[in-house]
Amino acid sequence: MNFADMHSTDTSLSSSVQVERWGTLPGLGDIRLFTLRNAHGMRATISDLGATLVSWHAPDRAGRVADILLGHDTPADYLASRWYFGSTVGRWANRIANARFTLDGMIYQLDRNDGDNLLHGGASGFHKALWQAREVDGALVFTHESPEGDAGFPGAVTATVRYALDDDGALTIDYDATADAPTPISLTNHAYFNLSGDALADTPDIRGHVISIDADAFFAVDETMIPIEKKDVAGSVFDFRAGAPIGARLDWPDAQLARAGGFDHCYVLRESAAVTRTAATLYDPASGRELTVSTDAKGMQFYTGNFLAGVEGRNGKTYGKHAALCLETGAFPDQVNMADAEQVVLRPGERYRHTTIYRLGVR
Repeated sequence: MNFADMHSTDTSLSSSVQVERWGTLPGLGDIRLFTLRNAHGMRATISDLGATLVSWHAPDRAGRVADILLGHDTPADYLASRWYFGSTVGRWANRIANARFTLDGMIYQLDRNDGDNLLHGGASGFHKALWQAREVDGALVFTHESPEGDAGFPGAVTATVRYALDDDGALTIDYDATADAPTPISLTNHAYFNLSGDALADTPDIRGHVISIDADAFFAVDETMIPIEKKDVAGSVFDFRAGAPIGARLDWPDAQLARAGGFDHCYVLRESAAVTRTAATLYDPASGRELTVSTDAKGMQFYTGNFLAGVEGRNGKTYGKHAALCLETGAFPDQVNMADAEQVVLRPGERYRHTTIYRLGVR
């Protein structure tokens, strides 16, 4: 099913995808919401604005359905936001130091939107674009054409993001891209999870969540959140291999936590022969909801919503510090300026591919 010709007032229901008009934005036109459902009362809603995961409703251990994502109410709110709620971010997820890199002997100066650094593709990155949507075999596929010079990046890129929700509670996100000239690329989703659901007034933060991260190393950062050293997690506040409550770790007197206001660090995931392997497991004892993150990416940014205090969210809520967390899979921050930069360069004739599976259940 191709949604491109759907009239602005239409509501279309295919075998597995519900489509509705969400609003209109100047210069972009109609913005739509697309809802995937499974057989167990779970539904994920995605917008063509930023290929954004807007909401994910799922039952707790008592069968009560709630939204486990933070977000905004309207497309205009998302366009004006600087929090990337649920957005597909690119061309480059996370930061590039001094918003510049060298590729094939050429220096490229990028959009500075985080002090002197580039963050999440720049001020007008993929999260601000209107993506073209279509249904393919029950999944949603979004496509975006990023022109030469977009945010300062070389080459034109065609990017696609595919969302599929199965009856086992797995939301699979597949990323794919090609380019007509060499360019660095790393795509991710910036969903903010609070497994307690809509009851944020009763459970205002994720301090009670328990997380395990399958990584032996992480990147320490400087004052601008650029990686400066890969360090072993053993014996440190960053060691989540056996699982630990997040709140207790946030209270540790660690210089890196003080610098970031909490966790905002990239983990170096353990390598595996499997195509995708488990990167992290997140559990909320109050609701019984459990989220497992699997990916083929080498890195995962663990961010504990350190700057959410006072942010106006959905349904009139005002979020607080640590109201949610992000588990962003992809390349390492600033990898384009590291010794292994060639691994994140997409060249003509090659394909960029990256898969992340968020599996949600209860226990």
